[in-house]
Amino acid sequence: MLLFSIVTAAVAPGVALLTYFYLKDRYEAEPISMVLRVFLMGVLIVLPIMVIQRGLELGIGNGPVVFSFAVSAGVEELMKWFVLYHIIFKHKEFDEPYDGIVYAVAISLGFATVENVLYAIYQPMTVGSLLIRALLPVSGHALFGVTMGYYLGKAKFASDRRPKWRFLVLAAGVPLLEHGLYDYIMGSGSTYWAWFIVPLMVFLWIRGVRRINRANARSPFRLLGREEEIKL
Repeated sequence: MLLFSIVTAAVAPGVALLTYFYLKDRYEAEPISMVLRVFLMGVLIVLPIMVIQRGLELGIGNGPVVFSFAVSAGVEELMKWFVLYHIIFKHKEFDEPYDGIVYAVAISLGFATVENVLYAIYQPMTVGSLLIRALLPVSGHALFGVTMGYYLGKAKFASDRRPKWRFLVLAAGVPLLEHGLYDYIMGSGSTYWAWFIVPLMVFLWIRGVRRINRANARSPFRLLGREEEIKL
């Protein structure tokens, strides 16, 4: 019963955040079954990511900068980008810019939820530590997903080839840098880490909400909705 309670508490933040971002889709909500499949993809990529990360640690070491930006953030964000690009980017359900955010957040939270469950099971956890993990790493993965999905949405609906590839590069590179900076601060060992991580998270949330609004504002279904209102 205790294990069930711990696992439930570890899963709850990911589910809550996924629900929040899913409901932010103002005009054409994605099929829940599709979103859950992408969430499951995030769960399934945990093992290959762990194997690749271990191999990189043995090959290039685990110094603070190398580990933060290459081993941790690099592998995780590039793997998520790879899956989204090859499975979701050209899918028929990806039909408005905000869809990129929904699917990128879903795969990110699938990964983050498994990570959170593993931490909860194998490390001593209190209610306070689970709350901190919900506010920091789980939310962080969601916000890195917002960034990735925002640029995937811009790439999907770019007017010509050059901006499309530029946005695809940004979809991989920008969340990698955000994630790497987050990991570097958390792994620095400084007693003043909170003075750096709290402003970073506030910044990511503010920018994330702005990107959500911008993506929704570019939805083609927004224009259709206005036309229907005019006809009525």
